[in-house]
Amino acid sequence: MSQIKDSIFIVTGAASGIGRALAIQAADAGARVIATDVNEIGLNETINQATGTIEGYILDVSDAEQIKTFAAETIKKHFHERFILVNNAGVALFSGSFLETSLTDFEWLLNINLWGVVRMTKAFLRHLVKQNQGHIVNVSSIYGITGMPENSAYSTAKFAVKGFSDVLKFELLRTNVKISTVHPGGIKTNITRNSRVGQHRNNEEGKKAMAKFERIALKTSPEKAAAIILDGIAKDKPRILIGNDARTMDMIARVFPNAYHKVLAKMLKL
Repeated sequence: MSQIKDSIFIVTGAASGIGRALAIQAADAGARVIATDVNEIGLNETINQATGTIEGYILDVSDAEQIKTFAAETIKKHFHERFILVNNAGVALFSGSFLETSLTDFEWLLNINLWGVVRMTKAFLRHLVKQNQGHIVNVSSIYGITGMPENSAYSTAKFAVKGFSDVLKFELLRTNVKISTVHPGGIKTNITRNSRVGQHRNNEEGKKAMAKFERIALKTSPEKAAAIILDGIAKDKPRILIGNDARTMDMIARVFPNAYHKVLAKMLKL
């Protein structure tokens, strides 16, 4: 973990789930962790659970001005250090089909899951390029490999994160700045509890949809996911798949590029 030790390790969405596990494990590996989240209570819990040192910072990745301020302060304080930035913050939306999803809900999710990644990357990348060192890790999803029904906004954001990251990999080939894209499968996190129920749905419908999603899809622990991500960072892997479900979906999408929707529909009994 020499890539991680003594680095300035910034992780968004660190109040729970993968973000919390990453912050704790990176600190244990010797990184100087800056954990950010909009949830102050959860962020303090992350800090208190760590044996290593973690600095907390309240940050809303949907707020461009907050990001600019955070980046300016952090770069000034750690100007000559090696940065690892993990864009992990995200939310879920249980809104039904695309026809049932309001544009307000769609835009809300994109502002966090996509624009949060873009804004954070924009705020730090120029400094990393000037220093000719660093690593940016963008968390996409299994839904950034294959589109799934009733996840139009989420899949749109996660496919866009993958595409954005792929472009950066090309543009930064002649530098020592590394880019990794993470595609987790179902992770046992609180993302569903931090989600929004679509405007057309009542709370009872939303709760049922969340419960079904948690029961069927969430398989891998955040701690295992974080360990896989840190190993990928240490090895400069451009692409990190987490879970058998992610590997299976990836294989199906590559083997059956024109028919994977039908294959998945049969597998999932849709």
